[in-house]
Amino acid sequence: MIGQESRLVERKAVAILKVLSDSAMPLGGRVIARRLSDLGYELGERAVRYHLKLMDERGLTQIVGKKDGRLITSAGLDELRSALVSDRLGCVTARIELLAYATTFDPEQRNGQIPIDTSLFSKNELPYALELAHEAFNTGLGVSDLVAIAREGEQLGEVTVPQGKVGLATVSSIAVSGALLKAGIPVVSKFEGLLQLRDHQAIRFTELVDYSGCSFDPAEVFIASRMTRVKEASAEGNGKILASFLELPFLCKSGAEVILGRLRAAGFDGLVKMGEVSQPLCEVPTGVNRVGLILKHGLNPVAAAAEAGIEVTNRAMSGVIEHRELTRIRELL
Repeated sequence: MIGQESRLVERKAVAILKVLSDSAMPLGGRVIARRLSDLGYELGERAVRYHLKLMDERGLTQIVGKKDGRLITSAGLDELRSALVSDRLGCVTARIELLAYATTFDPEQRNGQIPIDTSLFSKNELPYALELAHEAFNTGLGVSDLVAIAREGEQLGEVTVPQGKVGLATVSSIAVSGALLKAGIPVVSKFEGLLQLRDHQAIRFTELVDYSGCSFDPAEVFIASRMTRVKEASAEGNGKILASFLELPFLCKSGAEVILGRLRAAGFDGLVKMGEVSQPLCEVPTGVNRVGLILKHGLNPVAAAAEAGIEVTNRAMSGVIEHRELTRIRELL
């Protein structure tokens, strides 16, 4: 019992650190309690202040100003990254399902909420990053050429842009999953990896990560490790791009094709390839009576900028945004 109580306390502390890490501004106990409630933690303001005091003593948080505003410290960030790893296994799958459910975009009315990935650049490098991303968008390596820009202190989904940075939101491939789900077509996200292209055709996955055993979006690591070859894929048709592998029931294939066609007409072309019933797709086995589906990752255009040496911090699956807040990337150049 004591172990369970201790673990519950740790989870609450980690949740508080997560709230602080998502904010560029100091937060007080009242605001933290409200945001925790949105995450499903019913923790009163007094209890939050108690946990903050303990975390101050451990050097995980620090008081800013005369009031009780707190910022997370570098030690707090390290703690957040390492805490409760076993609890976070498979959380990527849960996050995908959550954002798919939150997707309300109507491709015919061109309105509603769309899931996004967020990338943070320094102010002076953003123009060059946009040029490189534009090339990838032009050759169809993104989900959509709609993007959004946010300055320091502003928000993109659940991410607050920190001081000295500019945020770029790109449409996530979960927009496709969300549209299929909204149409009553169940899809299961299985893997994410690097998809090899040859003459602009998908050949095979050279790297694959199973979502069920993952506590982070693999795309962030692939980009940071410079493992993609998006610029080559864009210029020559030969390279490695970020992609995800999904499955759906074979009876839903024709219905999925209709939804994908509507999305394409609305400017959302996230599909790379759809397979046949129970047949492997790009050398990846598909379940019995299932159809494989490969989708482009929304961070492919950003990966092209990272390949050129531009420093970028990526937050995949960073929330949802209204369609009206997005604009064509060519209008920003």
